[in-house]
Amino acid sequence: MPRLQARPVLSRFPIASILAVACLAGSVARVSSGDDWPQWMGPHRDGVWRETGIVETIPAAGLPVKWRVPVKGGYSGPAVADGRVYLTDYDRAAGSLANAPNDRTELAGRERVLCLDAATGALLWEHIYDCRYGISYAAGPRCTPTVADGKVYALGAEGNLVCLDAATGRVVWQKDFKQDYSAPTPLWGFCGHPLVEGDLLICLVGGPGSVAVAFDRETGEERWRALSASESGYCPPTMLERDGRRQLLLWDADNLNALEPATGRVIWSRPLKPMYGMSIMAPQVADTPDGPVLYASGIGRVAALFRLAADGSGADVLWRGEPKSAVYCANSTPFIAGGTIYGCDCDTGMLTAADLATGRRLWETLDPTTGGERRSKHGTAFLVRQTPPGDGGRVWLFAETGDLILARLTPEKYEELGRMHLLDPTNECFGREVVWSHPAFADRCIFARNDRELVCVSAAAK
Repeated sequence: MPRLQARPVLSRFPIASILAVACLAGSVARVSSGDDWPQWMGPHRDGVWRETGIVETIPAAGLPVKWRVPVKGGYSGPAVADGRVYLTDYDRAAGSLANAPNDRTELAGRERVLCLDAATGALLWEHIYDCRYGISYAAGPRCTPTVADGKVYALGAEGNLVCLDAATGRVVWQKDFKQDYSAPTPLWGFCGHPLVEGDLLICLVGGPGSVAVAFDRETGEERWRALSASESGYCPPTMLERDGRRQLLLWDADNLNALEPATGRVIWSRPLKPMYGMSIMAPQVADTPDGPVLYASGIGRVAALFRLAADGSGADVLWRGEPKSAVYCANSTPFIAGGTIYGCDCDTGMLTAADLATGRRLWETLDPTTGGERRSKHGTAFLVRQTPPGDGGRVWLFAETGDLILARLTPEKYEELGRMHLLDPTNECFGREVVWSHPAFADRCIFARNDRELVCVSAAAK
């Protein structure tokens, strides 16, 4: 993988910008740190913000902006660990960006891994390498960096995986999925956020027998590879833990699979095939009076609720989605609270609540997704639950319109507690402007990006 030397910097931004940032305003923590957001969907990859001392509403004037700094294109979210923000982007040098769903865009440019000071936004170091794109929706990388024990793991849209020293940006080891595993670049790029499991880094790779690959996270040595499929899909590796038993969930384009994390041995596999190979959302698990269940859904009105065997040996279908039932999620992973599934339906573009036991839809609304009056394909909002929940299901939503919303979600209704316009949508989907990037929630702040800037706002209660 061609690359330039990573280097620490005071900043790549003009001095005036640094002074403005200053006026507005070590070591890297383990993934389990509660006050950090060191990977996609937070410390436990469950989309829950566990910090206390957070505002209960968004005031009419909005939350205070601590800083804004320029960045380049990308769908990847920021990670925040021990006072630093890690972000990947794409610095396009040649080619025109055109978002045709089934066409690949050829671009030349450089992927970057950036490390910034969380308090000021000042750039501390950057790692840069040349990277040609041949993907659809080619604005930039998809995967949020994963930070653990002094290392940052970043996966680019064309399958370049790099392990960097989190303090300095020094390259520790790197892989090229296309070269090392004959893995074809998926139409929409490599999207599986890397997962740390013990001393392993587990990645969605692709290629014959290597849909999933586990690397020694210190050395990059391959420890195991597993699964073949028509396509690798886009779903991030997900851990399932019940009664002290841990299983690795991998949803490829054909099947939902449970593997033994230490060896890659397949424990069970069930068919679940969305259209276009678009297995995207992380499967969600919940406890019910009848035992644990698992929910997964995708484009093409593909959805299923499975009952998990008590001994972990299998999963049986309880129900499958019908045209006007369930929630068919794509860009945004839903969550289950009590007996209700909450998520953004990729067919209607609506935030939707559905009964977990039956799939029956309880309510749906466009207010926190497109904000419009007409249904729109892939209307998106990224959902993060706030704990302690207080008097209802308090949820932070980052809408594709660039609005940050605080709302209460219950089986009866969607109730807004405030919103502010955080970022302008800088990308496009089906003729409408969108921003599709999962924010980070750390240090009582919210960090979000579009294709032009990264912003930090304070959500600390006064």
